Amino acid sequence: MKRSSLQEQDCDKPPGSAMRPKRPWKVAVLANIKEKDMPRPPGVPPDAYSDFDYIDTVQVIQAAIETDGHKTEFIMADEALPYSLKKYKPDICFNIAEGLGGEAREAQVPALLEMLKIPYTASRVITNAIALDKTLTKRIWRDRGIPVAPFQEFVTGDEPLRHDLHFPLFVKPTSEGTGMGVDMKARVDTAEDLRERVKYIIASYQQPALVESFLPGREFTVGQIGRQDAKCFSRHPEWYHSNGFHRFPILELNTDRSVTPGIYSHAAKAQHLGEAGAPEYICPADVPTELGKKMYHLALRGHAILGALDVSRVDIRLDIDGNPRLLEINPLPGLTPDYSDLCLQAAAEGIAYEDLILEILYLAAGRWRLLEPRDIFAKKGRRNH
Repeated sequence: MKRSSLQEQDCDKPPGSAMRPKRPWKVAVLANIKEKDMPRPPGVPPDAYSDFDYIDTVQVIQAAIETDGHKTEFIMADEALPYSLKKYKPDICFNIAEGLGGEAREAQVPALLEMLKIPYTASRVITNAIALDKTLTKRIWRDRGIPVAPFQEFVTGDEPLRHDLHFPLFVKPTSEGTGMGVDMKARVDTAEDLRERVKYIIASYQQPALVESFLPGREFTVGQIGRQDAKCFSRHPEWYHSNGFHRFPILELNTDRSVTPGIYSHAAKAQHLGEAGAPEYICPADVPTELGKKMYHLALRGHAILGALDVSRVDIRLDIDGNPRLLEINPLPGLTPDYSDLCLQAAAEGIAYEDLILEILYLAAGRWRLLEPRDIFAKKGRRNH
């Protein structure tokens, strides 16, 4: 499957040609909300809804946006969303919705917003659909020369194991996030354990299981914001390199003392920063200069190949020889302050939470033509496409 860059496929065209609204804007914050001790229907796995956000996160995003004078309203991303949007009539949506289930759920809200011709933040429909499918993401990356671990997707659980896969192996759902389906049994060392785990994942999550070589090395995540013309619309143009991207400090996830030693599981991710059983989040990570450069380069390539826009976070783990292998990309990274990886990375270099949120908003606003490009760039003919 050849994708030179999904960004070339009219990703910067606005969904509509309406006149630019004057600031302040009406901003709808879209999210799926979970509650403490949220009940689960029978047959739903124990970590269901883990990637939904708490209302506290929505409220701090609203507060951050409002510091710049904009008006905000939280709208639940449920079946009533189309009617709620038509009632509120937002100028732009700040989207952190995970979707309500089914295939490509993280693309559901972007697709709806495209249909209703409403601008929104971050990546568009195709990227969100592909990125949630870890197997498809790995196939695209592998075919474009991005290093990934050997892998295989199991649909029934009875497929013969590929000859290039050797124990230990790692098993997880192909289309979930937030460590869902990952615990100490995710690593398997025998054929019997493999078959048992694969069939458990398929039955519990109603989707294929992704099996890949277990990578024994250190684990990192690389966050980035921007695009080629980011300086034209940024509130902080000094943040960006000549290629238009800002690279956050690399964060290392040390799970040696977590509730699941050596595995960045759902249970480990659920622990609060610094409490017993939580992973150690080291930012900036202590890595050799060349390794850091290689990870930044691979993360940006992975971002561009999938057509991610404005913000993403790419997870990387080292193989037995210390070489980085891309695990997955999150074009809809968590934004809970003092908890989510991207927020920890921003804080590590002194970027205020409010500035991070507003930067994501303003990059999107520039893309959807709610903003004029900065004069210094307009004079050089480098206007938004």
